[in-house]
Formats: sequence, structure tokens, C-alpha cells
Amino acid sequence: MFSGILLLAFALTPVERAVAYLSKEVPRWRGENGCFSCHNNGDGARALYTAGVPSANAALAETAAWLGKPSQWDSNRGDPAVSDKKLARIQFGAALLASGEKGAVCGAADVIEKDRGADGSWTVDSGSPATYGTALATYYARQVLRACGRDTSSTDRWFAALRPGNVVEAAAILLASPGRADARAYLVGAQTSDGGWGEYPAMPAQVFDTAVAVIALREQGLNGLVSKGRAWLLARQQAEGGWPETTRPAGSQSYAQHISTTAWALMALL
Repeated sequence: MFSGILLLAFALTPVERAVAYLSKEVPRWRGENGCFSCHNNGDGARALYTAGVPSANAALAETAAWLGKPSQWDSNRGDPAVSDKKLARIQFGAALLASGEKGAVCGAADVIEKDRGADGSWTVDSGSPATYGTALATYYARQVLRACGRDTSSTDRWFAALRPGNVVEAAAILLASPGRADARAYLVGAQTSDGGWGEYPAMPAQVFDTAVAVIALREQGLNGLVSKGRAWLLARQQAEGGWPETTRPAGSQSYAQHISTTAWALMALL
């Protein structure tokens, strides 16, 4: 019996292992902490939706009900010391878009749009899987607004003026403007010799930075770079199906960063 379970586990593909792992973890936070989190019910749920897991699945049912009520997102209980409601709205909105449930998208746009700055961006803490950084957060906020038919011209101008300063910024620019040669060149030049990407060129590769770079580059026709990036990610998948968390600074431990890092890695492999 035990050997049969082991054989079944080894028969799963890396994507299936990641989906199984997140299917267990996404509902866990709510059950243990009594609130919804941007890492489990935002990033983790978005990855499951992107992988084709339906809202009716037990892993997503409670999250789906939460995402469908954007007006209640700010009533979520959580530790104020580590909660960024502005970013959480964007992460929940991105997960809602991935779910395909269109009825609540304009409600999500309402709560997200109020945080847009005068320059058209959404300013958030920078640069980790659970905190995104302004460029990546602004890209996903814009996606929600566009899905509701809102005007994003000020945000478009902000992206047009932005120059890549790190790998995640370059990826966000390329996602927002697929023709941006400077962002494309930045990512091409920043790939490490082993196939991944670090926070900046010449830095050791990290899972989050590699995943975001792969997601941005896979529509650019750079199949060799993308394949090397995916191979780098596959080589670092953990036995249970997740990935080691990317943290700033590197080497720390964080459940939130672990779940968000795993979500980004899964989305890069899809």
C-alpha cells in the first residue's frame, strides 16, 4: 500500500504536484486564522484558477465566495502590522479575474481604482512575491480596471515613462507593453548562466524573479530563454510540490512568501 502511494506521487507531473499542494494550502489560512489572506486566497487562488481548477472545487469554494464580494474586502480581519489593504485589493482582484466570474469585476474595479495615485500608479511595498512592487501591482490593477471598461490612460502614460530598474519592474513593463524593447533587452541581459533570474542583473537567481521573467517573456518568441527558465524552476521544486520562498533579503523564512512564490512558479510553468 505504502509503495503504491509513493508510485502515485512520483507519477504526478510537476504542475500536478504544485496544484495538489496549493489545493491543500489555499483554504488552510482561513481555517486556521479566521481571515482571508492575499498570499493564500489571492496569489495561491489565482494560480489554481490559472491551472483550471474551478470555483466549485473544495479548495476554492470559500475563496470564490469571498472574491465575489469586493465591497467586503476591507472588512477582512488580519494583523494591521503586516497587512497592506491596497495591495490585497489588487491581489484579490487579480484572482477574481482569473476565476472567470465577471459579475463582481466592476465591484473590484471600484475598490481598486480609489487607490490609484495622481500619476496613474498604485504605490506599494517593493519587490517580493507577497508585496509585488509598484510596477507589478499597477499592471494587475490596470488589468482589473480594463476588464470593467474603465479609463486607464493615466496608467498607460505612467508605464510609458517608466524605465526598468530591476527584473520585476522590467517584467511588469513588458507585460503592460509587449513591444517595449528596453524591458525585453533588460530581461534578456539579466538571465543568469544557469537559466534563472535574480532581483538585478548579475545577482543569483531566485524563484520569484525567475517566474515573473518567464511569464513576461513567454509571449516574446524567446523560447530558448523561457525553456531554460522553466527548467531552472523545475529543478528547485520541493518534494511536497511547492518552491522555496523568495524573500528580501534572501534566506529568510516566511509562510506568506512561500505560498506566493509557489503560486508564481506554478503560473510560470502553465
